[in-house]
Amino acid sequence: MKILLIEDENAAARRLEKLLAEVAPKATVVGRLDSVEAAIGWFQTNSQPDLILLDIHLADGSSFEIFEHVKVKSPVIFTTAYDEYALKAFKVNAVDYLLKPIKVNELAEALEKYKRVFQPTALAADYSGLLQTLRQQEGGQFYLRRMLIRFSNSFRLVDMSDAAYFYTKDKISFLVTRSTAKRFPIDYPLDKLETLLDPAVFFRINRQFIINVAAIKEMHPYSKSRVKVDLEPPTVDLETIVSTERSAEFKKWLVGEVEG
Repeated sequence: MKILLIEDENAAARRLEKLLAEVAPKATVVGRLDSVEAAIGWFQTNSQPDLILLDIHLADGSSFEIFEHVKVKSPVIFTTAYDEYALKAFKVNAVDYLLKPIKVNELAEALEKYKRVFQPTALAADYSGLLQTLRQQEGGQFYLRRMLIRFSNSFRLVDMSDAAYFYTKDKISFLVTRSTAKRFPIDYPLDKLETLLDPAVFFRINRQFIINVAAIKEMHPYSKSRVKVDLEPPTVDLETIVSTERSAEFKKWLVGEVEG
């Protein structure tokens, strides 16, 4: 059995490896990761492990962000001190959850449950239900906070606070950063992004653009009650005009009247 550990506390990771050696001596730990960024990169370059032991809170954010970026098919045992409201979701959508500090008998029981449920049938796990449940239980506040972008032969992690705007051109989506004004192609279509971004911060002004409120430099009245928006950094050869059907909602969004 190949197991991937995702845990940002060194002491907890070492203890977990020690417990695994005790209760599953034939298991092999194929990786030990400590961040969302490292996990996303690992899944993009490695085959899926048999099982994942996953801490909820990692050094650079919530581990649920991993599922937004890569397709995780492996069964997961969550290791957590997470709030009570989410535990039912974990039980429904994961192998099990273990509350820290992890006890050896509880780890052994979780591994036995994994063997009973997943090993005989080689089921592929699906975490879409978990993400949906968490979004509903968190009042719609589970939004994308970082985006891992592949360019050239490397990756770049962009915080959504640094995303000035997203746009599409020739059927390709792009992200433009506030800090460097650089443009990066991304895998997300705008329709998908619209569901992942915080609506208090981002607004889709038309079919072509989603903008960050912090990127607005100036606004001007335009024909048919529309609004022309000047962005910083500026767009290149593309006009940013709020569509007629979105103008009223846009004005409410500007003053914070948004629905989560």
